[in-house]
Amino acid sequence: MFKSRGDSNIVYKCTVRLLEDTEILECEFHPSYKGKFLLEHVCQQLNLTETDYFGLRYVDAGGQRHWLHLAKLILKQVKDASPILFSFRVKFYPPNPLLLKEDVTRFQIYLQLKRDLLHGRLYCTSNEAAMLGALIIQIELGDYDPNIHVGNYVTEMRLLLRQTDAIEARIQELHRDPMEGTPGGTGGVKGMSTQEAERTFVKIACQLDTYGVDPHPVKDHRGNQLYLGINHSGILTFQGSRKTHHFKWSEVHKINFEGRMFIVHLNYPEKKHTVGFKCPSGAACRHVWCCAIEQMLFFTLPSSSDACVYSGGGLFSWGTKFKYFGRTEREILERDGLLTPRDSQEEGSSTSGKRKASSVPATPSTPMTGDFGYSILPRSTHSAPLEESGAAEGEACDGGCLLGGPAVDIALACCEHLRDERRPGDAYERSSSESGAAAADEWRAPALAPPPRPFSLLRAFVPSFVFVWLSLALAALLLFETDWAPLRALKRKPELVSLRHHYYAPLKDYVKRKVVELF
Repeated sequence: MFKSRGDSNIVYKCTVRLLEDTEILECEFHPSYKGKFLLEHVCQQLNLTETDYFGLRYVDAGGQRHWLHLAKLILKQVKDASPILFSFRVKFYPPNPLLLKEDVTRFQIYLQLKRDLLHGRLYCTSNEAAMLGALIIQIELGDYDPNIHVGNYVTEMRLLLRQTDAIEARIQELHRDPMEGTPGGTGGVKGMSTQEAERTFVKIACQLDTYGVDPHPVKDHRGNQLYLGINHSGILTFQGSRKTHHFKWSEVHKINFEGRMFIVHLNYPEKKHTVGFKCPSGAACRHVWCCAIEQMLFFTLPSSSDACVYSGGGLFSWGTKFKYFGRTEREILERDGLLTPRDSQEEGSSTSGKRKASSVPATPSTPMTGDFGYSILPRSTHSAPLEESGAAEGEACDGGCLLGGPAVDIALACCEHLRDERRPGDAYERSSSESGAAAADEWRAPALAPPPRPFSLLRAFVPSFVFVWLSLALAALLLFETDWAPLRALKRKPELVSLRHHYYAPLKDYVKRKVVELF
């Protein structure tokens, strides 16, 4: 931890890594500064005004990732870090990035998606990968020039996690071919302006299954490895290369955790249901719970003033409280004129953050549509310690429901010719056994079952042990240190006189000596 002492204040220094790995910011903050100050400072350096979609992430001493809480002291959150290092990332992926008002905000979304594509978190078919790669080449190198772009120039640029020769050849072909609507246009990217190519890249990416999901490694009640994804539409589960379930926010009644068990309570029209997922550690489970609560509130609350303090964890989890801080998506859209402000009567009759999560509406910029199809498993690391999961991060989405909404009806034509073939999700499967299970049961989602009640002997024993010893200590103090009349006869008994002489008095003298030495 770097710090410099002034005349009256201590100034701490930290490093912020931006979405381009080669770009960093060196920042300073005082011990009294909160997370909001640092995020606003970074956004100011980047000329960002739409700051609500972004956040700063850090890693604690145990290797667990966290988002910097904007309403808490910076120093308290990174107290054990040395040096202090943050990563500037997209925290809330907007369901429709083309609704963003500022081009600079959309450019940061593009950089995040480009990073996701490189690290394997933005899964797509080979054709889609080639088109996205060609758009990156067009943005960074401009139109194809045979005098400049010679040989296999794509190889020199890292675009994809698995950049095969065939995909590189296809990227070069798309980079050479003129875009549709121009003379001789064959569906390439030549002729696109930088801004047009950037918008096309974002438009394609936001329709992919793996857009906007923050996946976490978990296990189901049978011990099968799953990945839990949380995004603007709800909570998703992935097994192998398949999306097995999608719990929409309108179906979620309550979210809590118990030890390492992340528990989702669902409200279906016909019945209520509970499903649980076992996380790698208690810290990872708390992180998943905080991410789920924060994503749910950002995309469903009509106003941040409706948010109350949310509690998680059971009797033996000692409890965890979360207070949402910042604007919600609806407030952002209303501020930008993309949604009509809701009057007080409508707000009173609709959902409220102080009620259970079963009342949350669909996201303001997306319709409430169901999707229980299958997609591909993104690489996941957000909730696992670094040494267990590597440095990848993951996001995903349901492309069919992103682009409609009550605010603006933008018709984003999907490039259907890019989706005419699907390759297996080998780059995103963690083991061959998962891949085999996914192929054998491709179109059958596992039935939900109530989670097992986690029981820890240690957690059940320690509180009882402490309670018994505290009770005995209080009883000894009452018996030997007071002159209460009902206890006088008891104190004169030989057994208690011996107990006081041989054990209580020596222990009392020992404690006194240690306290005197300490102070």
